[in-house]
Amino acid sequence: MTDQTNLEILPPGLPVPEDDGACSHLLGLTMPELSLHSTHGELVALSRIKGLLVIYCYPMTGPAEVPLPEGWDAIPGARGCTPQACSFRDHYQELKQLNTQVYGMSTQSTADQLESKERLHLPFDLLSDENLAFTKALNLPLHLVGHLKYLKRVTLIFEDGVITKYFYPVFPPDKNAEEVLDYLR
Repeated sequence: MTDQTNLEILPPGLPVPEDDGACSHLLGLTMPELSLHSTHGELVALSRIKGLLVIYCYPMTGPAEVPLPEGWDAIPGARGCTPQACSFRDHYQELKQLNTQVYGMSTQSTADQLESKERLHLPFDLLSDENLAFTKALNLPLHLVGHLKYLKRVTLIFEDGVITKYFYPVFPPDKNAEEVLDYLR
């Protein structure tokens, strides 16, 4: 049994996700024409964002007092959303210096995401794909846990609305922001 009380630390022995090809179709795709709710309280029209945009998709974040789904740590790539978010938080100024906008995205409600944004002191907004509009438009991979659908961890880099790079699978998630920075430099 792994420690679920400190979600900012990755427990040892997590299964490493393998590239199943679920994102091999993404390069060159255009940002879908849709708007998503943000933790800033407004709709974000993603297709109108010009320049560099990083969207890191993650399954879910939550406070330590909310138990993870049964068997969560055994699902390759599921655990690590909080360390990934903290990594983007810690490297946010470097990303801004490269004129890059950053969003995190999950299938959670905006209310759940807002709790995480505030608790983790994230300087960027999180986007809710609760209705799976973005996920379906780009055919992004999902974790199916019981009747729940969670995004698999994938990080997308858009340049003027076109996907120029993706990171999938993302592991370890706490190093993802560094990988993105290395690519952008």
